Amino acid sequence: MIDEQPKGGGADTSGWDLATLQQAMEIANVPTLLMVLVQLTGERKWMADPFRPVRARGMGDNDTGGLPEEIVAEVRAAALEAIEAWRKGRPVAIADPSPSLLVEMLSWAMGEDVPAEYGPMTKAQLGLPPEPSSDASSDASSDVSSDVSSDFRVPAGFEAVIIGAGVSGMCAAVALQRAGVNYSIIERQPDVGGVWQENHYPGAGVDTPNHLYSYSFAPYDWTQYFSLRDELHAYLGHVADLFDLRRHIRFATSVESAAYVEDEQRWAVDIRNDDGTTETLRCNVLFSAVGIFNPLKMPDIAGLDQFEGPMFHTAAWPDDLDLTGKRVVIIGNGASAMQTAPEIQPIVESLTIFQRSPQWAAPFEHFRTAVPEPIRFLLREVPHYRAWYRVRLGWTFNDRVFPSLQKDDSWQHPERSLNAINDGHREFFTRYIRSEVGDRTDLLDKIVPAYPPFGKRMLMDNGWYRMLTNDNVELVTDRIAAVTADGVVVEDGREFGADVLVVATGFDVLRFLSTYEIRGRSGRSLRDTWSDDDARAYIGMTIPDFPNLFVLYGPNTQAGHGGSLIFLIEMQMNYITDLLRQMFADDIGAIECRADVHDAYNEAIDRAHERMVWTHPGMETYYRNARGRVVVNVPYRNVDTFERTRHADLSDFVTESRRTS
Repeated sequence: MIDEQPKGGGADTSGWDLATLQQAMEIANVPTLLMVLVQLTGERKWMADPFRPVRARGMGDNDTGGLPEEIVAEVRAAALEAIEAWRKGRPVAIADPSPSLLVEMLSWAMGEDVPAEYGPMTKAQLGLPPEPSSDASSDASSDVSSDVSSDFRVPAGFEAVIIGAGVSGMCAAVALQRAGVNYSIIERQPDVGGVWQENHYPGAGVDTPNHLYSYSFAPYDWTQYFSLRDELHAYLGHVADLFDLRRHIRFATSVESAAYVEDEQRWAVDIRNDDGTTETLRCNVLFSAVGIFNPLKMPDIAGLDQFEGPMFHTAAWPDDLDLTGKRVVIIGNGASAMQTAPEIQPIVESLTIFQRSPQWAAPFEHFRTAVPEPIRFLLREVPHYRAWYRVRLGWTFNDRVFPSLQKDDSWQHPERSLNAINDGHREFFTRYIRSEVGDRTDLLDKIVPAYPPFGKRMLMDNGWYRMLTNDNVELVTDRIAAVTADGVVVEDGREFGADVLVVATGFDVLRFLSTYEIRGRSGRSLRDTWSDDDARAYIGMTIPDFPNLFVLYGPNTQAGHGGSLIFLIEMQMNYITDLLRQMFADDIGAIECRADVHDAYNEAIDRAHERMVWTHPGMETYYRNARGRVVVNVPYRNVDTFERTRHADLSDFVTESRRTS
């Protein structure tokens, strides 16, 4: 599911260069090389002393594994020999490791225990076939990269419509294309990419490693470990071209509304073309892939529309804007502000940042770090290395911190942390902040959060803390009273002059599917069903009264503790693809989530959240709605989501036989 299956001897080595491989071995990640050695040679000595990596602190790659120089040299030499032998045709000794062996291997590579239940997910991450199951219906491949059309009997005339050509919509398109399902995509922008098409503010980039923030079925020759917007957008364009998706996309077209037509078992989707003309599309299944990072969220501040200089949201950054020598005010200090401010600080006269509450930010080891050419070669040419490197990233950035986000009722300091491990995170991040600001200790009261780490989205420090120490930067924590024609006034009357006003207040993430109206079987709107900002769905995807509707990146699906959005979407599409396969096999025309199943699932979600950091009373977060309910994050591990989405259970749904016209 997550990476293409490593090839055995005889793989395409047209780009092979021994000298470059030798250079790569001098700097390659040693824990990853150990796993490559185990698979290629079958020798378990690489999972025994003296080759035991130490557990990494923080979120870095731990390239040497903390091993002595002589041991590192031995691993590198052995890996060079094993890879060369594989290239020349020697079969892979352990081509299909068992789930238990994979857990043992990953535990060794990470220097810490990985729970046994991660075996099947790791197998899927490596692109290996699932273990045989006694349930024949669950044996179908769950890999979106596989051509599964032979398992599908798609009814004649069956059509799907996907709303959005961003990360989610493109993943859905590839999965449907593999299954032989006809589809079209409606995209309001002039190109693919979603948020990476729209957001191009200075410093815009990803805070998940892009070797993880990428499709399993489309590896890429990344130039940086954490890419900026232009490379991310280019990657999504590459995927669109690789799978010939553009011919299915209607660009510059917006969806006005969608309504389920019960007697047709189809959706009627009203669209508006770029020239203003309208039409209605009919489809059997409808995918909403509009994400949550739209529409823009503007602050309710008196006089905001009275500012006479350039004033804009970060997602609407003007292409021709020159900030050289300008007095710039930024309202907000979340992810977009943290990326933008250090980028523009060196060229502006002054930079004033208005902060409502501080953010935790982790050290960013690979910030603006290029992937060395020898490592790019290794990732391109040795799929075993690429797969294991990605699996290690997955553990580091996904479920590793999950236990620290659970409330411990016996913990003596619930006001600052959740448990002893979470308190250790607080100490680590606080020491890091102190080290970054140096003698500017006057900043600490403003920038060290009082709430527990991970209570809000954990950010990655791209020079934010050091930037705050510059003479032309001021961090203001006073509440804004009003915006004037040429600045900002706070409640105590102080004024801050501005030539440019940047609004970095994020998006209206609580109102899912808010860019168009959608009505279900009963005619009731989804907005009313969700009481505006209280979105709920079964596994984040399906809603009672809305048959044949699948929501990608829906309510309670974001892994707030860490993880790749793309990993989530691939898991969702695995589930939906299996559901479609069963619908076709059983001649089902309409499928609707049972209300009792939906309600029980969401009640369990709420109970689980009561035990987690995001319901801590010490902070406000966009994860919670006005009622205090967490509607964005999932309170489960990625491995739990993986297990839930491996196979769709038809008993969770009310089904109708397909009607023939």
